[in-house]
Amino acid sequence: MHIFDSVQKTKRKFIPLKEGKVTLYVCGPTVYDDAHLGHAKSALVFDLLTRVLEANGYEVTYARNITDIDDKIIKKAIEQKKDIKTITDFYTEAFHTEMEAIGVKRPTLEPKATQSLEAMIDLIQKLIDKGHAYQTTEGDVYFDTASDSKYLTLSHRIQNEQDRQERIASSAQKKNHADFALWKSVKDNTVTFTSPFGAGRPGWHLECSAMIEKHLAYSDTPFAIDIHGGGADLLFPHHENEAAQTRCGTNHELANYWMHNGFVNIEGEKMSKSLGNSFFLKDALKEYDGEVLRFYLLTTHYRSNFNFSIFTVKLIKTRLDKLYRLKKRLFGLTTCNDDTAFKKELLAELSDDLNVSTALALIDEMISKANETLDTAGKHKLLKRETMANLAYIEEVLGFGGKNPFEYFQFGIDEATKEKINMLIEQRNAAKKEKDFALSDKIRDEILSLGVNLMDTPQGTFWEKV
Repeated sequence: MHIFDSVQKTKRKFIPLKEGKVTLYVCGPTVYDDAHLGHAKSALVFDLLTRVLEANGYEVTYARNITDIDDKIIKKAIEQKKDIKTITDFYTEAFHTEMEAIGVKRPTLEPKATQSLEAMIDLIQKLIDKGHAYQTTEGDVYFDTASDSKYLTLSHRIQNEQDRQERIASSAQKKNHADFALWKSVKDNTVTFTSPFGAGRPGWHLECSAMIEKHLAYSDTPFAIDIHGGGADLLFPHHENEAAQTRCGTNHELANYWMHNGFVNIEGEKMSKSLGNSFFLKDALKEYDGEVLRFYLLTTHYRSNFNFSIFTVKLIKTRLDKLYRLKKRLFGLTTCNDDTAFKKELLAELSDDLNVSTALALIDEMISKANETLDTAGKHKLLKRETMANLAYIEEVLGFGGKNPFEYFQFGIDEATKEKINMLIEQRNAAKKEKDFALSDKIRDEILSLGVNLMDTPQGTFWEKV
């Protein structure tokens, strides 16, 4: 397997720190608002990476944090006159629900910032003791970037005065403009935590370093973990600062491989809440089936910027439709796990830095050949077994194609109408059993008037939206 390393800017052969095992950490959401398409893209990328690693035989321990301490959360709580936990619990649950809708599996670990304060305080103290951090007379604790000779080697960036280092107000007492907060003193009546440095809140950058050390890090390797991932916007300053904290506070570097996914643009414009085009995932899920969104968001290589377009998502859906129409032709057959040449080719392409373009082209080719052969030799048992094995593998590794093929084509029909259709089908079946074909035909016509097609199969009667 090969991975493009964002730091070395080259594709590297993947060699884990421990044979057969992989540790992966990805920066998760700050839970003060609904998830947007940028969150969805990042979550899908590392869900795919986890699936591909597991398909290659690795045991993956995947941690994705929840930031539930943040000024934005506190601001929303004040605005809505609710306590912090009510806000963070609500948006955490919404995040989980929406990720599940697009087929993102839960990570192995999902540590919360509020549950890792002891680890954060411990790391701050180590950095102070080693001369890499200092406390101001105002009570704030800052990381001294000048004390780290390797600072900026992660992002290969030249520091300038305009670089923003933190998501909270800066202090005139910093030694250098690049220094960033590890602990921010708070003297008002908002949320604070006790610490040896006084009442306050931890810095955002500190959270991930501390949680990695607490939940995931190896103690006997030159790197804490195998892979660290996140959006391209996190490379600087967030990941740069994480790396500095870890190398200066512990006996190892943070990660052996760094992976960053590209931005999401909306109709050609970079997605931004300030621009008013932050397309929330919950809104997209009202318009499109979650599996269609998953398929669409995975069609562009993870390192490329993704342009979300209403026209393109409809066009791309036709590719996924073809997979489900093939699955309909094989409906009722038992899924099998046979080894096939297609499965080996698919994994080989995905193992090449998640090469989805070639992987999806292989899927298109497999579907086309299977349909062509079924048209000429519909009872070809070996072909059917191989195709069922291929479809099951696509579901396992890429996370789509696992739905009932008839139900897949029902998206867009409301629940009340679905219930009515299913009730009418039962009435039609009963009429047919009684050989009342006039009533059966009448019920069929009523069903068709609801904008669906009926399919009578040996496994029963199914329907789909026209």
